[in-house]
Amino acid sequence: MQPAKAYEDNPKRIMKQPLDVLAFGTHPDDLELCCGGTLILLTSRGYRIGAVDLTRGEQGTRGSEETRAKESAAASQVLKLCLRENLGIPDGHIEKSQENLLRVIRVLRQHRPRLVLAPYWEERHYDHVHASHLVAEAAFYSGLSKIETGQESFRPYRVLYYMGRIGFRPSFVVDISETFEAKMRAIRSYRSQFHGGGDEESGGPQTLISSPLALEVFETLARHYGAMIGARYGEPFLVREALELSDPVAFFREFPDGKLPHLFPSQ
Repeated sequence: MQPAKAYEDNPKRIMKQPLDVLAFGTHPDDLELCCGGTLILLTSRGYRIGAVDLTRGEQGTRGSEETRAKESAAASQVLKLCLRENLGIPDGHIEKSQENLLRVIRVLRQHRPRLVLAPYWEERHYDHVHASHLVAEAAFYSGLSKIETGQESFRPYRVLYYMGRIGFRPSFVVDISETFEAKMRAIRSYRSQFHGGGDEESGGPQTLISSPLALEVFETLARHYGAMIGARYGEPFLVREALELSDPVAFFREFPDGKLPHLFPSQ
């Protein structure tokens, strides 16, 4: 897989086979942290999964743009993605401008994903807040035929929001018990960002995520949401709209009786 690059493709080209899921991350490493287990799970089941990083993370305290591109490529090998692109929006300046909306719309119309993953709109880091609104609005406007990009209009079926630092009551939680270890391998690919027992490549000042405790916190969060569904590890997602079930009996019959006793319910 080639290192992440700015999106410079022909906007008129459409993939022969649409993606099942296209996940948008604000910076390289965000997808691995927030929904990496889900992405690995879906690719292992044969779904076509792609990822788009909005920025190169060049404003980050640790690691250079070039280093983070190499780390992203290594992590993508673990995620087993069909594709990974970088839109090259300036880090720290994710504006909901016409230019940026069209960048995201072109990607959506090219890859035509059934589902889009985006960061939750409430966050400590305002890049993530702006990214959430940018992706959600682009997903809507992508369906308007009078917005001209040289492509057919297309609107994803749903936008699913993954959790960052600020929690929410999940619409659903994905059991990532079988992919958690692979998720952590993908996270550790970003050696400039996370503690690695002394082998960090950055040499920069310590940050919240570079401390030795950070990876333990990520594991604790995964255990917390896993406990909500009676699993060892889980990743939470939020959907704005109500979800339709045509057959509730058949839906809940898919789950074994052993899933009934959860450690605690969500609030």
